[in-house]
Amino acid sequence: MTVINEKTKISERKKDVVITVRNLKTYYTILGGLFQRKIGYVKAVDDVSFDLYRGETLGLVGESGCGKTTIGNTILNLVPATSGEIYFEDDRIDNNFTQDFRKKIQMVFQDPDSSLNPRWKIVNIIGEPLRILEGMKKRREIRKRVLELLETVSMKVEHLDRYPHEFSGGQKQRIVIARALACNPEVIILDEPTSALDVSVQAQILNLLKDLQIQFNLALLFITHDLSVIQHIGNRIEVMYLGKFVEEGTIDDVFYHPTHPYTKALLSARPTFDPTTRSNRIILEGEVPSAINPPSGCYFHPRCPEMEDRIGCNIEEPKKISISETHHIWCQPFKNGKKF
Repeated sequence: MTVINEKTKISERKKDVVITVRNLKTYYTILGGLFQRKIGYVKAVDDVSFDLYRGETLGLVGESGCGKTTIGNTILNLVPATSGEIYFEDDRIDNNFTQDFRKKIQMVFQDPDSSLNPRWKIVNIIGEPLRILEGMKKRREIRKRVLELLETVSMKVEHLDRYPHEFSGGQKQRIVIARALACNPEVIILDEPTSALDVSVQAQILNLLKDLQIQFNLALLFITHDLSVIQHIGNRIEVMYLGKFVEEGTIDDVFYHPTHPYTKALLSARPTFDPTTRSNRIILEGEVPSAINPPSGCYFHPRCPEMEDRIGCNIEEPKKISISETHHIWCQPFKNGKKF
């Protein structure tokens, strides 16, 4: 099996697309008035497109509320898409999400406590998708398979008959990962899987995910606001702001050559032990605009420190600008003709 190195250019490897998202919009309806009529929409995801390749980790990063989790929920059909198209390989799934697709695309949620039934033993929690999706009926067969899955995530036979409250946060997340692997998925969507864990436990879970990805050739859509995490585990990254992508590229492209003003500000806010980086901190003024009534033109322009140097930020929609074959931003050109 070939392991994809994050520094390898996409053009130099075979592109095996497993998830395709095109012009996806997901709006939440706002109801108001005496008769609870529609009075507006929250534009959680507003016209995004991307591809997820087999065997890679694609990171979605951005501030809280920018629409990262909504993208994952929409792919899984937990939230209906307002418009756009989602494909699993060559099959469209946004309007026909069958049980077969449910087996191939799994999710690991942010809080393991909220996704584990406190009244069920671990053997029943992990065994549920085996009964419902895989059609297993015999208890001995299910128990054997659950034990195999637990051993895959470095847990033991004595954990089979325990309840969720008897485990630590890291162990609960391992159980959720084992459940996600039960149906042999091809894609796993991870929604902040390490945000509630200690740093040492985070490292264990991230290393486990990397090992499982190689072992099962998984495609991972990794949703996080922790840039250090995605730098460690990711291959490519999509930076979101208020429902839209502002920059995309490989890990090296975005972390070592950030080009969009928002990406620069986001990276400058990372915790660091180097005191010399304090002087390079970019402070964004103002608040994040409302997703109900976003600004005209570029959504970022009211807070952009480079707005005065660019053309038509508050009037025209941002243009997709290619920095390199793998690196793109959505922005406006400079007034003086300066290149990015």
